[in-house]
Amino acid sequence: MTTLTQRDYVLELVDASAGYGDLPVLEHLDLGVAKGEVVALLGSNGAGKSTTLLLLAGELTASHGEVRWKGVRTRAPLHRRASQGLRFVPEDRGVIFGLTTDENLRLGGGNPDDAYASFPELAKLRTRPARLLSGGEQQMLTLARALSSSPDVLLVDELSLGLAPIIVIRLLEALRIAATERQVGIILVEQHVAQALTVADRGYVLHRGQIAKSGSRDELLAALDEIESIYLSAEVNSAAVEQANAGGRIDV
Repeated sequence: MTTLTQRDYVLELVDASAGYGDLPVLEHLDLGVAKGEVVALLGSNGAGKSTTLLLLAGELTASHGEVRWKGVRTRAPLHRRASQGLRFVPEDRGVIFGLTTDENLRLGGGNPDDAYASFPELAKLRTRPARLLSGGEQQMLTLARALSSSPDVLLVDELSLGLAPIIVIRLLEALRIAATERQVGIILVEQHVAQALTVADRGYVLHRGQIAKSGSRDELLAALDEIESIYLSAEVNSAAVEQANAGGRIDV
């Protein structure tokens, strides 16, 4: 596997810190994604995974360090990064229940036919309102909509949340194909660590808002027992707990 330099990254964090108000969550992160690779972002609940995606997406601003998009520092908000080729799939799926499958796909600005080619399961559901789709079908729709717009980078938060294992495998395979065949750079937050690593090229392990470990897929799979026992416990970042107690968002 080729060692990447910062110039190879499409999207990256450089010595970046961020949080919510006065509550720090992330500290001095250096990470990134290049074209055509899947990067897994691993860690326990509260480790800072979702906050990292929000920072990369432009929903949060770095309190220290910077975000770079195609090698250039950016502080652009999410809608502007989206216009430049970034797509963000949040854990709440983001489909519009009152619209049909076809209307949801057209709303994403891509070609629905491309979406149906990637997910033939959705073709028979073209005229069905999204509220009547199963959880797995809704997640397929969300992912298909994001991929059909031909993004440069796709950020995916907890793709498998609440879904059957067979659906999870299907979705992860679609991400791998998008990276390999379309050269999309993908950063994936996923609770099923072993499954995520089977489709990833490499990954980072977050612990208390910092990178505790990083490596190639094979390196992280070889250390999976250590990662699960030390870094993937039920421990929750104290800053995130304080944020939740204050009525704000807790990172999961």
